[in-house]
Amino acid sequence: MAGLLLCSQALAQEALRGPEAFASIADDKARSVALFEEMGKVLTHPRCLNCHPVDDMPRQGDEMRVHQPQVSRGESDFGVAGMRCNTCHSPENVVYVSGEGSIPGHDPWHLAPPEMGWIGLPLSAICEQLKDRERNGGRTLKQLVEHNAEDGLVGWGWEPGQGREPAPGSQEIFGALTEAWVDAGAGCPAE
Repeated sequence: MAGLLLCSQALAQEALRGPEAFASIADDKARSVALFEEMGKVLTHPRCLNCHPVDDMPRQGDEMRVHQPQVSRGESDFGVAGMRCNTCHSPENVVYVSGEGSIPGHDPWHLAPPEMGWIGLPLSAICEQLKDRERNGGRTLKQLVEHNAEDGLVGWGWEPGQGREPAPGSQEIFGALTEAWVDAGAGCPAE
């Protein structure tokens, strides 16, 4: 089983190209757009989208089905009274007693704010949203690089627990792509 997991992780890393794959694109804008499209493999993966809904309902699984039991965002993105996210989600992933599957965990475990919802949006809109400090948590582009490269909840996407496919690549590659995208001018794909 461990060998299969390592093979799966290696294939996922191969599926996300690093910034060096785009170095031959001479035009900064074209390179920037190509880098963001590569980042889009992560941003539009279920590991990210499940917690970036445009409504108040988190999703779960690779199928992005509505969370069961049905829960809602709540005022602070941590769930409603009596059904807070940490009622079920502990500071780390917990394997089911049966050993098949797990309950995801991280401290803190919560939804992205509504203005950071991505489900159903084209990559161009996600890009514009990420650059907009009013819709990205007040982050500068430099802080966005740090967030993507170092934030633990972002990093959970590559260690999602038993029964879940990790996001493509690694947080290190994703952070490097983000930095290269910003350095090349943070261009967005056309719709």
